[in-house]
Amino acid sequence: MLEKSTTYSRSASSQTDGWLAWVMVGAAFVVGFVVFGVTYSFGVFFKPIAAEFGAGRAATSAFFAITGLIFYLLGSVAGHVSDRFGPRMIVGAGAVIMGVGLVLTAFIHEVWVGYITYGLGVGIGSACVYVPTLAIIGGWFDKRRNTALGIAAAGTGCGTLLVPPFAAWMIELYGWRFADIVLGVVCAALLAGCAIVVRAGPLAASGQKRPLSGVVRSRAFIMLYVSWVLATTALFVPFVFLPAFATSHGASEIAASALLSLLGGMGILGRVGMGALSERIGMLRLFKGSVLIMAASYLIWLATASYAWQVAFAILLGLGYGIRIALMPAVLIEFFGLPNLGAILGIFFTASGISAGIGPLLAGWIVDATGNYRSGIVFALAMATLGLLAIVPLRTDDAREGGRDRRRMV
Repeated sequence: MLEKSTTYSRSASSQTDGWLAWVMVGAAFVVGFVVFGVTYSFGVFFKPIAAEFGAGRAATSAFFAITGLIFYLLGSVAGHVSDRFGPRMIVGAGAVIMGVGLVLTAFIHEVWVGYITYGLGVGIGSACVYVPTLAIIGGWFDKRRNTALGIAAAGTGCGTLLVPPFAAWMIELYGWRFADIVLGVVCAALLAGCAIVVRAGPLAASGQKRPLSGVVRSRAFIMLYVSWVLATTALFVPFVFLPAFATSHGASEIAASALLSLLGGMGILGRVGMGALSERIGMLRLFKGSVLIMAASYLIWLATASYAWQVAFAILLGLGYGIRIALMPAVLIEFFGLPNLGAILGIFFTASGISAGIGPLLAGWIVDATGNYRSGIVFALAMATLGLLAIVPLRTDDAREGGRDRRRMV
């Protein structure tokens, strides 16, 4: 039995780190580009949608909140289906759902209808495409896994860098409805191409599967999960309100959207560079450091309304955010191994769903109640600080305990 398992492991290992593995990285990069480029460009749609429908900040931010809530909560289902049946079918379905949802949003005449077309369409579509493609990367790499995960995760940063200014340009010239149609058609085409090429990695099927109930009850998982909820609640506040904050202090629409692009651009550096940094600093230490950087950045946003300092805030937050999100799959693999990774990732990212559901709505309610954005920034700073405190006690011993069978799993 041991000889058979060893032979299988060697056979699987011989298929890893090759050209096909890098094709999977490319597909995951494109999926991240599309999903996060579209989702995080909502900040530039915020003002024109609110103005057309006469909606308040809380009501308009609900578009983003519903999308994020559905995206991340359904990720566990998408990850489980992908682990069992393979990623191709569910990624293809997601491509259609997301594209149709964006196009239908261009024809709404009531805000609540947009909650259905945009919230359900983009949310369900994103869940179907993102977790399955990210989860397969670990199973395709043995030697260069962290580098591959960093490059794949860089797609989210590139999307955040490029899509918001493109959307802002289209909105300025043609209106937000036309912009939604264009995004829907392009997204569906790109994601359908990814669905054609994705497949499960050879290492994903090897090793013993740890029961999911044991994973989610472990000390390491709970601490990581709580930290992610809190810090990501803070993160969603600038993604929704930073462009509106900037324009309220004299910035142009394009300059305001550029802040989201800058945030995404710095996220790219964090994602691509995290492989080398984790080897020097240590994966867990670097993860904690990324949460610290995120928390510290809100002090800059709170200190002044100067556009130059808003740029500094976007740079620092983007760097910390990029490192953190790129490290997360590697951290989960280190703790819990490769088998069932799609389901584990999906369950873990429900934390982001909770954050998306409460972050923008609470911040919008606070801003509406107080009449200024600074109270919303204070809320974000508090959440980010609590997220850091939640992760501080996590030790490498917890990683070894969570992944004590990791060498048999990978």
